[in-house]
Amino acid sequence: MAKTKLRSIAGLALAAVMLLTGCGVGSGNSKRTTITIMGRKSDLAKSYMTSIFKQYETATGNRIKPIAFEDSEFESRAAEKFEKGDGADIFMHFHNSDLGRFDVEGNFLYLNDQEWVDELTDSTLEYCKDSEGNLMGLPYWENSVSGCYYNKTILDSLGLKPARTQAEFDALCRAIADAGYTPICWPADGCAWMVQFALDPVFADNPEKLQQINKNEITYADMPEVTDMLTWIESAADKGWFGTNYLKCNIDDISPIMSSGGAVMTFIWDTWFYTDLAKDNKYTVDDFALMPVFLNTENRGTYEGGNLNMMMVNKNGKNVDACLDFLDFCAKAENYNIAFDGISTVNCFKGQTTNIQSPMIKNAADSVAANLRASTSASKVFGFSDDDVAEALNSLFRKKTDVAGCVKLMDEYRISAAARQGYEGF
Repeated sequence: MAKTKLRSIAGLALAAVMLLTGCGVGSGNSKRTTITIMGRKSDLAKSYMTSIFKQYETATGNRIKPIAFEDSEFESRAAEKFEKGDGADIFMHFHNSDLGRFDVEGNFLYLNDQEWVDELTDSTLEYCKDSEGNLMGLPYWENSVSGCYYNKTILDSLGLKPARTQAEFDALCRAIADAGYTPICWPADGCAWMVQFALDPVFADNPEKLQQINKNEITYADMPEVTDMLTWIESAADKGWFGTNYLKCNIDDISPIMSSGGAVMTFIWDTWFYTDLAKDNKYTVDDFALMPVFLNTENRGTYEGGNLNMMMVNKNGKNVDACLDFLDFCAKAENYNIAFDGISTVNCFKGQTTNIQSPMIKNAADSVAANLRASTSASKVFGFSDDDVAEALNSLFRKKTDVAGCVKLMDEYRISAAARQGYEGF
């Protein structure tokens, strides 16, 4: 009995030592590491983020410590932290113009040689590269497809078909307007993501133009496609294709307009229909289908791949190796398939099997495959800003300037932003 008791006490003591030293079951480390991850409050609270954090902590014994800022102040607060050398181990950011506020080369590790690179889909991989082709982070997010989403129920009732070319799209808009419907919901009050879609093929299909504009060797004024786009947009507005109240239409108005049949088409992304479209109105997600965006820059139209949150590794942090191990964990199919189970998203990873793909995307799969571009203008053009584009378009719509003047404003805003962000040559 005494020997049995002694063995039990010894066993309890050993277990206590193992727990204190972090050598317990599932740890895999002699010392537990805390990895800090900085991001927007709403982003870090996404179910797939909290799932992967929990999975990693359980599997390794390490800890994930989120550093969350309110969405409205994230950019400024995060920039202050990195400027003071107080950045987190991992930084979550969308690859857009605001990333220019951070010294990417000085602060973050390029991830070109990581084993999981081949696990990413082509468009996802391209989105996360900088203008020099360096992979800046692991994309871990909902991957939407942006295009022209149309009310197929209304089109069917009018005997109309989706467009395959710019000329067909123009004819479709005319026919819809002639039938008494507003062809396009264009939220001109503060929204300009639609221009991203139009400019993507200009830069994605012509890498030399991207390099030239980012060296300040050419401007939008030197690119006929930009003038063609703005000419079409102005003409469509003048013809009434955006309706009569488009200047007062903002992002919150899209749902009541599209769900009531107030417009037949809008340029947006698939996940919006599951998160924002009203579910108690005349038309629901089941009434919509997808075709390319036609804005007079690409005859066959275009789709934009997802704007993705990237996990970027702070190369000046204390836990670089642990961060790389965490990213490797995130990029394993057995882990991300748990995290994204039931999430409506196009694949970021080639091995994704548990996510849900929208029927709208599935039914347009061939067209999407042929015309999808990685989000390029917003992520790779130095100084690009949707807010600045919206301001320039507002001047055009209100007849304060003409097309040439609008192009000039877009150039002025972009060049000024690129200079503020410290890009060479501006």
